[in-house]
Amino acid sequence: MWKVTIDGHCILLGAHIDDFFSASTNRQILDAFRKRLLDTFDGTYEGPLEHYLGCEIARDLVAGTTQLSQTHYAEEVLRTFGFWKNLPRVTPMKPNTRLSKDDCDPSPKPDFNKRYHSIVGSLGYLVTMMSWSYSELSKYVQFPRKSHMEAAEHVLRYLRATSIETITYTRGSRPVHELWGWVDADWAGDTDTRRSHTGYILMMNGGPISWKSHQQDNVSLLTSEAEFVTASQAAQEVVYLHETLHDFGYSQSTTTDIFEDNMTCTL
Repeated sequence: MWKVTIDGHCILLGAHIDDFFSASTNRQILDAFRKRLLDTFDGTYEGPLEHYLGCEIARDLVAGTTQLSQTHYAEEVLRTFGFWKNLPRVTPMKPNTRLSKDDCDPSPKPDFNKRYHSIVGSLGYLVTMMSWSYSELSKYVQFPRKSHMEAAEHVLRYLRATSIETITYTRGSRPVHELWGWVDADWAGDTDTRRSHTGYILMMNGGPISWKSHQQDNVSLLTSEAEFVTASQAAQEVVYLHETLHDFGYSQSTTTDIFEDNMTCTL
């Protein structure tokens, strides 16, 4: 991300490899800036932002809302693997599912292995919505067995139930431009390594702006220790976001509230 101020108006420029988008508080200044940019570098203007990195973007300037979704891609994945008409599920994984390398097949059939690879690979582009499920399934792509395939197909059924869901940011939400979030840990959740799992989500203007679900680097001996590691990792992200938001004119006027359900950790 880059920021430039021209005649008192802020312009934000975001980039991912060779895909750029821009925004400003003044249309005329933005149009002039974009023209200079395209005159300098080889590129094309594709019009108002509606698709970016696999996400569909819908803006309502009157209501002051922006919605992000991956409905079209999700439907494509479901139709590819034959799950568009299947009974949906309300959770991304079956409750109490614990996948393990002990369940792996050292010599999976090529067609079976290819299908599992394809499902997990396709879910990777939806990892923003199902990061925990993806991180679990991806650990067994080399030697999957029936239990792993069943878990992957359960995710597809969950995707069928949630493919039209959106993330919505609202101009009038309270508190305006203030960061806050939740953290949680799954102590010793990995049955193979006994490592815990970190999970956090940070919110602003009615929707999430940063989230993560991943395995911790070390083994925690206590639930409170795993929760403390998770809170610490979330706090590092908060510090980074504070710096970034300050650079773009949204300095945090108060401390960031992070909600944690472990009493020992909070004390």
